[in-house]
Amino acid sequence: MTGHRARVALATAATSWGLDVDAPLMLDALGHAGVDASPAVWDDAAVDWAAFDLVVVRSTWDYMGRLAEFTDWARRVERVTTLANPAAVIEWNTDKRYLAELERHGVRIVPTEFLDAAELDPVTTPAAARTALDAQLDASACGEAVVKPTVSAGSKDTLRVGRDDVDRGVELAANLLRAGRGVMVQPYLDAVDERGETGLVSLAGEFSHAFTKGAILQRGAGVVDGPYAEERITPTRPTEAEFALRDAAVAAIGARFGPLLYSRIDMIAGPDGQPAVLEAELTEPSLFLSVDTDAAARFARSVADWVARPSGAPAR
Repeated sequence: MTGHRARVALATAATSWGLDVDAPLMLDALGHAGVDASPAVWDDAAVDWAAFDLVVVRSTWDYMGRLAEFTDWARRVERVTTLANPAAVIEWNTDKRYLAELERHGVRIVPTEFLDAAELDPVTTPAAARTALDAQLDASACGEAVVKPTVSAGSKDTLRVGRDDVDRGVELAANLLRAGRGVMVQPYLDAVDERGETGLVSLAGEFSHAFTKGAILQRGAGVVDGPYAEERITPTRPTEAEFALRDAAVAAIGARFGPLLYSRIDMIAGPDGQPAVLEAELTEPSLFLSVDTDAAARFARSVADWVARPSGAPAR
């Protein structure tokens, strides 16, 4: 690639680029790394994706109600250039039922019960939702639970409930299921109120940086219905147990897909103080590059290396 400056598209949504806190840092760092990077709206028919050496999925935050269209776009892009992360990863990761697969591979996750809309009819839906919610309320040390769709982002359509307002949780779950959407119910882990979530970001499979995200869901606050919930982000140093859980999750994901350009493993401490995976963010996560002064440069180097991979190298 001597004399060639790689062209990289940072895939976004029409209304999302200005909301992406990572975007200015990425563009600056990529420019210094000799990469010509620019935003491109994923559903803009005028974009020639084949003109780019690499398309990096970033702030495509409007796809939740158009998942089939989004995954079809990913497959089409992958036919003409390199997509990171790949379409197969996107298809797997955009439905949080992937957590059950991680658990089968020995990765500790937040206990989760899944409800499949295809397996329930309108008559049995509320009862099934109540049974799942009661079970997770019983499993919670603080007597609270979280209800959310399996396909969502930014805590949208998510509700924290206790036994005094369980009917709201049942109503949300039933409405989601009647709309054909999968539902997941988890015990609320109250360690998040004091310690927050820990997110560990990896680039090309190697740990890059970590952050703490303050608690988002508040009791009695109602369903999060905006595009995302406000997040309070601070830098952190993971514990040995958190590093070990990241390693286990990245290894399980890598065994299926190979190494990825980026990943973010979010975890919360359980009642025993040990971390459990809340989400493996592999599609369009914020990477919160600002928490580490070298993170943007590491991201840019990883992108440049990804473009320079020999032809025929394994998909990452």
